[in-house]
Amino acid sequence: MFGYIVVNQPELKFREFDLYRSYYCGFCRNLKRRYGRLSQLTLSYDFTFLILLLSDLYDAKDVQGQTRCIAHPFENHPTRENQFTDYASDMNLILSYYSCLDDWEDERKFTRLLLSKGLKKGEEQAKVSYGKKAALVKDRLDRLHELEQQKEISIDKVAGLFGDIMAEVFAPFEDEWEHELRTMGFFLGKFIYIVDAFDDLEKDKEKGNYNPLLLALENGTIRESDLNSTVKQLLTMMMAPCCEAFEKLPCVEYTAILRNILYSGVFGRYNAICLRREKDKKDENGGKHV
Repeated sequence: MFGYIVVNQPELKFREFDLYRSYYCGFCRNLKRRYGRLSQLTLSYDFTFLILLLSDLYDAKDVQGQTRCIAHPFENHPTRENQFTDYASDMNLILSYYSCLDDWEDERKFTRLLLSKGLKKGEEQAKVSYGKKAALVKDRLDRLHELEQQKEISIDKVAGLFGDIMAEVFAPFEDEWEHELRTMGFFLGKFIYIVDAFDDLEKDKEKGNYNPLLLALENGTIRESDLNSTVKQLLTMMMAPCCEAFEKLPCVEYTAILRNILYSGVFGRYNAICLRREKDKKDENGGKHV
C-alpha cells in the first residue's frame, strides 16, 4: 500500500531530482545500517517525501555521504541523512511490520509472514522510542481488518483508518505545526488507500479479496463507465485539504520538490493505472479503440 507519493520527474530540474534522490538513497542506507538488509525491502517513496517535508520545516542539519548499492554497483550516489531519516526509518519499520501481519491475516500471503518475522526485532527496537505511535498503528490496522472482514461499503470509513495512521506518522512533535502535519498525513493516508484500491481492482476481483470500490461497482453506487472519473474526484478531494495544510507550513528550501509531488506526482500512478486499463480493453477488443 505504498509507493504512490512520488515525484513527477520530467517536471523537476536535474539538481532538484538529484537532491530528492540523495534523501532517498540516504533513507535506504539508514534502513540497512540500523535494521539490516532485509529492512531495505520496505523502502518507499512515501517516507522519502516525509523526510523532505520535515527536513525543510525544521531546518534539519544533513550529514552528506556517498554510497553504492546492488541497483547501482559501479557508481557512487550522494546521500543525505538527518534526525528525520532516523525517524522515518523507525516509523517505516513499525508500519511495515504490522502491514505484513495484516496482509497475512487478510490474504494468507506467506511471503509477508516471513518478512514480518524478519522485521520483528527492528519493530521492537523502534517501538522503544515510539510505543504510543506503534500502538495506534496496530489499533487502526486491527480495526481496518475488522471492517474489511465485515465487507464495509463506505470507502471513506475504511480509508479514514489508514488516514489516522499517516496522521500519527506525520507528526513527530507536539508543537505549533502538529495540526497541519496531521492534516497532511490524514488526507495523504486516505489518498493512498483509495488509489491502492483502484490499482488492485482486477486482482481483488479475481481472488475474491475485499475492495470497497469493487463493492461499489457491484451494488451500483459507482457505474463502471464512471469509475475513473469518480476515483479522480475522490483523490482530488483528498489532496485539496492536504495541499491547503502544506501551504500553511513555513517550508522554503524544498518547496519546488514538495509541490511537484503534492500537485502533480501523486496522480502519476492514477494516470498509469488508467492507461493500463485502456490498453487492456483495447487488447481484449482486438486492438480496436474502446
